[in-house]
Amino acid sequence: QVQLVESGGGLVQHGGSLRLSCAASGSIFTFYVMGWYRQTPGKQRVFIALINSGGAANYADSVKGRFTISRDNAKNTVYLQMNSLTPEDTAVYYCCGKNGNYDSWGQGTQVTVSS
Repeated sequence: QVQLVESGGGLVQHGGSLRLSCAASGSIFTFYVMGWYRQTPGKQRVFIALINSGGAANYADSVKGRFTISRDNAKNTVYLQMNSLTPEDTAVYYCCGKNGNYDSWGQGTQVTVSS
């Protein structure tokens, strides 16, 4: 199975930006869609953004206009550019790849936005 590893999380001030990366151990074309989710303590993991193999993207309303998902097929990496961050964006962010046979999840990366 193709494994995913997130990076790029950290501490940022309100209004700041971060770029998360999700590196795959193999070709990201293994997955028909890749996405980002986030989770806060005691709550379910929620959808943030996805991008399909053709590059079409979709976003949750809460991040639309602030976050951008993209992919670099040559690097087998998916990115999440996050702008205008608020404390409500504080969470562990997870990358996911789906191919109909299995879902692959990364270990998560913490994003903390200070007020």
